[in-house]
Amino acid sequence: MAGATDREAALAAEREEVVVTPATKRALRDRAALPLWSLIIPALGPVAILLNLAKTSGIGVLVAAIIMFGCVIAAVHHAEVVAHKVGEPFGTLVLAVAVTVIEVSLIVSLMLSGSGDVATLARDTVFAAIMIILNFIVGICLLVGGIRHHEQRFVLRGVSAALSVLAAMAVLSLVLPNYTSTVPGPTLSSSQLTFVAIVSLILYATFVMVQTVRHRDYFLPAADGALPKDAHAEPPSVKTAWIAFGVLLVALVGVVLLAKDLSPTIEAAVLGAGLPLTVVGILIAGLVLAPESLAAVKAARKDRLQTSLNLAMGSALATIGLTIPSVAVVSLVMGWPLSLGIDAKSMVLFALSMLVSTLTLGNGRTTVLAGIVHLTIFAAYLFTTVIP
Repeated sequence: MAGATDREAALAAEREEVVVTPATKRALRDRAALPLWSLIIPALGPVAILLNLAKTSGIGVLVAAIIMFGCVIAAVHHAEVVAHKVGEPFGTLVLAVAVTVIEVSLIVSLMLSGSGDVATLARDTVFAAIMIILNFIVGICLLVGGIRHHEQRFVLRGVSAALSVLAAMAVLSLVLPNYTSTVPGPTLSSSQLTFVAIVSLILYATFVMVQTVRHRDYFLPAADGALPKDAHAEPPSVKTAWIAFGVLLVALVGVVLLAKDLSPTIEAAVLGAGLPLTVVGILIAGLVLAPESLAAVKAARKDRLQTSLNLAMGSALATIGLTIPSVAVVSLVMGWPLSLGIDAKSMVLFALSMLVSTLTLGNGRTTVLAGIVHLTIFAAYLFTTVIP
């Protein structure tokens, strides 16, 4: 009996020794927030640039392209870590801005390299991003969420505010240039381009203020909706958040420089396949938005449609509010023409996308049908781009 008592006491002591302390929990959480791959891949970007892999042929170009895509995924991952630390709705704002910085960097680097049609690259990329966000990302989120949860809810006031700002910025930036008379459309004069850039910044800054300060409750999950357990996960430590921010910057530099080196190869491949150069803009927008699309779909599957819509709408607004002013500055400084007006076919698709978005997101509830409608419009956009 005494031996059994001793064994029980020893087992109890062992159990006490393996008790997980709060410090251990924080260490495990921080380690999970910064997996090894997310630290290694951004470091490979500068290595690939120094070795000029993107300027070689064959396997070197393929490796450089894989590293660039990995840097994009790593950048968005670290942006998510920072976003988790700052919380909602600031978190989705961090993600949107990070993705837009990548997009702006790619466009500007391609413009500076003089590859392809510099005048239309920004327009094609911005419009492609809007169509991908409004129809593909929103559509796939509504479809996946509807299949899993039948009906999902969100705060209508926040989405309505975002749609109204998006309509104003898109029409002023992408439609109005077709109808001005100071210079032949679809371009703008220097003063008109400056005006559009300033207005876009003002609208975006006002939306950010509303989203994060004055009416931030419009962009938070509905009070009556039960959040999943992972929505309450502990945020990373301050140290981990700063490390993630530093690696994010390294990843962004890698994306920009690799994209600049890969641009001639990408454009040659598009032209060699008999596709219009507009496809280059779609590829840039798709590359940049791919990781964020996965984050939005993941949130929709977990019945966090509000987060998905915050990501989508925030990215759409940041795409115009930050991209247009940035490329406008480059255009004015370098003296390059900038063609912003979209053609009649694109205007029809944009009007249809806005109308459908207003209807499907107009009552605070969504189903599978809304997702199918949005995805159909996106398929029409891709089809008419390849076969105009």
